[in-house]
Amino acid sequence: MSQDAGTGGAGQDVVGVVEEISVYPVKSLAGRTLAAVEVDDAGLRGDRAYAVVDADSGERVTVKTTPQLHGIVPTGDPEADTITVTQVLGRPVRLARSAGGPQVDAAAVHLVSRGAIDRAAAGDVPEGCSADDPRANLLLQLSGGGDERDWVGRRLQVGGAELEVVRTPKHCLGVYAEVRTPGRVAAGDAVRLLG
Repeated sequence: MSQDAGTGGAGQDVVGVVEEISVYPVKSLAGRTLAAVEVDDAGLRGDRAYAVVDADSGERVTVKTTPQLHGIVPTGDPEADTITVTQVLGRPVRLARSAGGPQVDAAAVHLVSRGAIDRAAAGDVPEGCSADDPRANLLLQLSGGGDERDWVGRRLQVGGAELEVVRTPKHCLGVYAEVRTPGRVAAGDAVRLLG
C-alpha cells in the first residue's frame, strides 16, 4: 500500500509514513531490515522467534549480560546462527524457538519516530536506552513535528494493520503497541491516527 492509498475516511488523520521495518529473528542479536512484513496478532512475522540459551543450563543469554550479541547479524538459518553465536561467545549455546510467538518484553510492536531519535541525539534519552540503536520494529517519519508518545491509548492504521498504542517504554525510545487487526506493512505506508 502506498503512502496515499487506503481508506482516508472520517476520523483518520495521516500523521506520517513508515520509513523502515526491522525484525530481530533472534532476541538480543542485530536486526534485519525488510521492505515489507506481515503483522500477525503476536507482532511482525519472524520477529524474536528465537532466543539464545546456554547449552548446558538452558538459561537465556541476553545482550544485557553479554553485549557482544548485539553485533551479530542473524542469517535466518538457526543452525548457522548457533555456530556463529557459539564462536563469538566462546562457549556452547543454542537457539531456542519460542513456542508462544515472539519473545517480546512488553508488547507486540515497537514504534519509534525519527523525531524521537533526534530528541535523543539532543539529550532527551531515557535511562538505560540506546539512542544509537532503539531496536524498533517500525521507524516512522512523522509529519508536522508529531510525537508518538501522545498516541498512548489511541489506535493507528499502519499499512494494512491496526495497532493500539499501549504505553511508552521505560528504557527505550518510542512507544509499544498491540496488534488489533493483522495485515501487511511496507516501507512508505501511511500511518493514520484513528478516531
